[in-house]
Formats: sequence, structure tokens, C-alpha cells
Amino acid sequence: MEQSEAARRTLTDKALRRSIVVALVVGTALNIINQGPEMLSGKWPVIWKLALTYIVPFLVSSYGSYAAFRSSS
Repeated sequence: MEQSEAARRTLTDKALRRSIVVALVVGTALNIINQGPEMLSGKWPVIWKLALTYIVPFLVSSYGSYAAFRSSS
């Protein structure tokens, strides 16, 4: 499959929904692990860390979809 077709399929509703779910589940778990004690003590989380903890799993999941679509015939 050519790159543009793989990219288009990566941005479809189904693939995006999967990436968002992965980002929410993994990002929430990582935020609880990394910033949970601070948040439980009443401190605000570090916003850039909070954002990156959701963005990175989203990008990894999206890239996984893209790679799978690209390698499929």
C-alpha cells in the first residue's frame, strides 16, 4: 500500500477512535503513576507532563496503525 493511502486509513474514524482510547487508558495510568501522589496531596499536576503523557501514547498508537496499514497488501 502506498504511503498516502496508509496515512488516509490511519486518519479514519475507526483508527482514530482506537488511538484515542489507547491514549486515554495508557495516559491516565501513567499520570496516576507519575503524578498521582502530588495530585492526591492537593498540588496541581505539571501541565506539560500531563499533556505529553496523553500525546505520546496517541502518537505511538497512530504510528502502529499507519505501519500496519502500510505493510498490508
